[in-house]
Amino acid sequence: MGPVLWSASGGLAALAVVAGFGERRRRRRRDPDSVGWVDWPTVQMLALIALAVTIGLAVKG
Repeated sequence: MGPVLWSASGGLAALAVVAGFGERRRRRRRDPDSVGWVDWPTVQMLALIALAVTIGLAVKG
C-alpha cells in the first residue's frame, strides 16, 4: 500500500501546484467581470490537506 500512497501524494502535490497557477492566472486576468467556475484556493487547500494525510499514512506504514 506504500507505493500507492506515495503516488497519490505526488498527484496531490501536482494538483496543488496547478491550483496555485490557476489562482495566479485568475488574479491577473484582463477582464475582472469574467468569472471562472473553479474555486482555485479551495482546490489547493483540499489538495494540501489530502497531501498531508497521504504522506502521514505512507510514513506510518
